[in-house]
Amino acid sequence: MKRLFLLFSLFSLSIQFSRCGRNDRHVIKDLTAWSILLGDGTRTNEIESFEKDNFFFTKTEQGITWQIFKAPNSGVTSKTSNNTRSELGEIQTWTPQEGGKLKATLKVMHVSQSGNPYVPASYSTVIGQIHSVEGHENEPLKIFYKKFPGHEFGSVFWNYEINTEGDNSNRWDYSIPIWGYDMSITSDSLGNLPADPLDGIKLGETFSYEVLVEQGIMTLIFTSKGHETKRFTKSLIATSFGSLEAVPAQVIDLYTPLGRSGYEKATGYLNEKQIFKVGCYNQSNGKSPSTNSVWHTGSNTENGNISEQYERGDYAEVWFSNIDVKHN
Repeated sequence: MKRLFLLFSLFSLSIQFSRCGRNDRHVIKDLTAWSILLGDGTRTNEIESFEKDNFFFTKTEQGITWQIFKAPNSGVTSKTSNNTRSELGEIQTWTPQEGGKLKATLKVMHVSQSGNPYVPASYSTVIGQIHSVEGHENEPLKIFYKKFPGHEFGSVFWNYEINTEGDNSNRWDYSIPIWGYDMSITSDSLGNLPADPLDGIKLGETFSYEVLVEQGIMTLIFTSKGHETKRFTKSLIATSFGSLEAVPAQVIDLYTPLGRSGYEKATGYLNEKQIFKVGCYNQSNGKSPSTNSVWHTGSNTENGNISEQYERGDYAEVWFSNIDVKHN
């Protein structure tokens, strides 16, 4: 009888673990493909049974399992960033010629509402990336969600960062709107916010993106119920920003105060190893806008106290119901 009880207990335990694994894999299709960095500095390559309260955890809502990523305005950052993230980073590397595919479905639940309205990065978080792990370690793709204080709708836009031949201090991002505004739309000289973007995405509204890189060409597809599907293509191996004359007016307006007037090498990111990233890369930070008028948001950080930041709303939070990466 004891033996039967023991076998039944072990069987029940195995079912519980199995269900946990299925729930996780329901969201993140290949748990072995990723490492993770959290906003408190926690790192691990073993995410199959890993979670951490207030940073990376699951929740079931109306029958849907969500993987939740949460990051304060101030915490432990990566070596190349001023911003805190709770984000998956792909373990496998690939070149634009080799390519890969990333699909995600998500809803942004919160972005920090403290910050400087003149600064383009304020009130935003990055929800998906392609990140170079060689050379300058620049980012050929960053997908953003941003919502101004008091607005009903937020904007979704994507940025392309040029890959310079030499001095990387001359790099810049070019921002393209998907729903709502691009990154360059900020408050006017009197501090008035732009109008609510009526074609934007609300907090808690579900949308999806697909990133396909094939033979050096990046294709982006964005879908959401009730919104126009948007599709973009961009070469990652042949630049359209190869001279000073090709620098967009948007970039000149944003980056002239920073003294950034570079242009991209002709081959862009050709032969440079890349990875996908997915999660919540909070763009709010406590750096002074006087030192960088594009990326330093001057947001509240409560002297780095994470629990106080969460209590005061100084964090970003993103829920994913699907994360799927594939390579040939």
